[in-house]
Amino acid sequence: MIRVVLDSNVVVSSFIVPVGAPARIMAAWRAERLALLISEPVLAEYERALNYPRVRRRHGLTPRQVAREVAAIRAAATVVSPGSVPRVVPADPDDDQILACALTGGADFIVSGDRHLLDLRDYRGIRILPPAAFVALLATEETDAGSGSAAENSR
Repeated sequence: MIRVVLDSNVVVSSFIVPVGAPARIMAAWRAERLALLISEPVLAEYERALNYPRVRRRHGLTPRQVAREVAAIRAAATVVSPGSVPRVVPADPDDDQILACALTGGADFIVSGDRHLLDLRDYRGIRILPPAAFVALLATEETDAGSGSAAENSR
């Protein structure tokens, strides 16, 4: 199974646009087509970003509902505890938390819309893709069933 870390912008977008690529990624996770890796700092960023007033106006959830959604993610995802956080993206330390989570959890992919992460393209063998490219990869994996996973084929 593909192991993936989702940046907060992907999770937030999945709540705002229920038919977009981020929502399709979350649906694939809920359907157990991929394993979602998270850490406590990543979960905290999900909750913080979902509670920004401009974001709350768009998804319509109360802070209490957001807390329940984040708790549901925590309960169903694989929680990892990075021992250290690399200093790779000085412009955005939250991005370093994503990298630490991915490295600790043995992720195959990081999915993000963040330019700082996307510009890296790869971090220690972990591919970094935008949501649309990851959705395309998932579709390829479905059609290639039997010939190895997309994660194996992409390396």
